[in-house]
Amino acid sequence: MDMDLVIKNGTIVTASDTYKSDIGVKNGKIAGIWKGFEGEKVIDAKGMFVFPGGVDVHTHLDMPFMGTSSSDDFATGTIAAAFGGTTSLVDFAIQQHGDSLSQTLADWKKKAEGKASIDYGFHIAVTDVNDSIIKEMGTMVEEGVTSFKLFLAYKGSLMVDDAAIFRILERSREIGALVMVHAENGHLIDILTKQLLSEGKSAPLYHAEAHPVIAEKEAVERAIALAEAASAPLYIVHTSCDDALKGIKQAREKGLPVYAETCPQYLFLDDEKYKEPNFGGAKYVMSPPIRAKRNQNALWKGIKTGDFQVISTDHCPFFMKGQKDMGKDDWSKIPNGCPGIETRIPLMYSEGVVKGRMSINKFVEICSANPAKLLGLYPMKGTIAPGSDADLVIFDPEKKVTLSYKNLHQNVDYTPYEGMVVKGYPVKVVVNGELKVDDGKFVGKRGTGKFIKRNRFEG
Repeated sequence: MDMDLVIKNGTIVTASDTYKSDIGVKNGKIAGIWKGFEGEKVIDAKGMFVFPGGVDVHTHLDMPFMGTSSSDDFATGTIAAAFGGTTSLVDFAIQQHGDSLSQTLADWKKKAEGKASIDYGFHIAVTDVNDSIIKEMGTMVEEGVTSFKLFLAYKGSLMVDDAAIFRILERSREIGALVMVHAENGHLIDILTKQLLSEGKSAPLYHAEAHPVIAEKEAVERAIALAEAASAPLYIVHTSCDDALKGIKQAREKGLPVYAETCPQYLFLDDEKYKEPNFGGAKYVMSPPIRAKRNQNALWKGIKTGDFQVISTDHCPFFMKGQKDMGKDDWSKIPNGCPGIETRIPLMYSEGVVKGRMSINKFVEICSANPAKLLGLYPMKGTIAPGSDADLVIFDPEKKVTLSYKNLHQNVDYTPYEGMVVKGYPVKVVVNGELKVDDGKFVGKRGTGKFIKRNRFEG
């Protein structure tokens, strides 16, 4: 059979296997894996790894927040993702108080349709819980939205109480959905914020003091207790510290269906960054904040032991000029978040695989396979197998790149990894059988990404 695209001579890497073969692509799908394909287009991947496209299940594109909106929309953000080797994502659709879940989903679909250049799905962040919303959760699952997020922080805006958390957990168990939580104690943060500001402590470094480790530890353990009471699975997002990880590890040792992610910013950055002069610390204002350096070894160990299943980005970028500087005189007004959708794959390969912290198969597992499995995308995404979507990354393990916002494609005026040199970088990226990125140039059609109806959570 003639193929639309053939990738020859590469070393194929999945979460479980590493081997040399060719890949034949037909009608956007992987049609077969063996030698001897003929095709209309041929990519010679000699000396390269061929990975399944990265799956990022924690992004915030075109999200209204703290008086502004995240600076990447679905057009710029998905192109940046593709350059970085991510070929599908699941973004957070945030319910506004009084809106139905259906309205929330429709609003976010409108943001993405005709703009996204890679495939996308949505979680719904539920902020207004009542009987109607609880019932409507079943409709969302039928429409392919099989995960819901709850905020235990951001008092007065996004935060929900324990009763709402328990109700959502129970309902999710009934309908085959997964609950994700932002685990920080919003009441404690609110009090500490007011105290610090009343003392005239207005610089960015005080953001970290208002979000102490204990606030995350307590919220993680409380969320796990509520999930255990509801006999429901739970997913902890953006885990930042050893104390929170200990609670997750204990739950998993008990056999509870508790899953967790961490993010590159917590593996590579530490709280000394908040001391950067001239308001530079604002670049790192995110929640949870980056922590003391001693936490990093524990987080890497959590990846190795399987207590973290996923590396996501929590990509939520804001320009320093015109957005972050809204908090020039009051750190509590700095929009929380940082960019990372483009740098996740190179960072995790360079600092993880190259430096011997993980195997290359583990790298694929945490960046592609596991996020696809947990969020209902597997085996359509996250692997290289006949019938799977032809989302493929041709990766040069020898290519060195110095990261800078000037050579990245994220719509923001900084990267938290400025000047960092990574070894190993995507050189060609294929999405649904179409070559999108070719040696540093975007060559595909824009806006052709599709909404993905995800499968129910199966554990």
